[in-house]
Amino acid sequence: MNSQLKRGTLELCALSVVNHGDCYGYELVNRISRCMTITEGTIYPLMKRLKDGGLIESYIVESPEGPPRKYYKITETGIVELNRLSEEWREFSRSVNELLEENDISSIKGELT
Repeated sequence: MNSQLKRGTLELCALSVVNHGDCYGYELVNRISRCMTITEGTIYPLMKRLKDGGLIESYIVESPEGPPRKYYKITETGIVELNRLSEEWREFSRSVNELLEENDISSIKGELT
């Protein structure tokens, strides 16, 4: 996936995952990685920005399997932003899909050959 597209949708993806339940960073990376390739080095700066913006909160949970884990939880402000971003994404993807259907790529390829 194009890195610019990924960068523009990562906030929406992270808020969506955290909205479905509190999770820690590595778990968040694994869930998002089901749809796109990302690394922990990408997610932690994003989570800091979301926290600084009041969209998520974090808390520490002791782990019996290693060091304590930082969990992320969406805030009320984060839910409002998630709804806004979701609607924006739906409008954007609907518009792009309409354009692609109007300009059917298979017919364009046929014209070029």
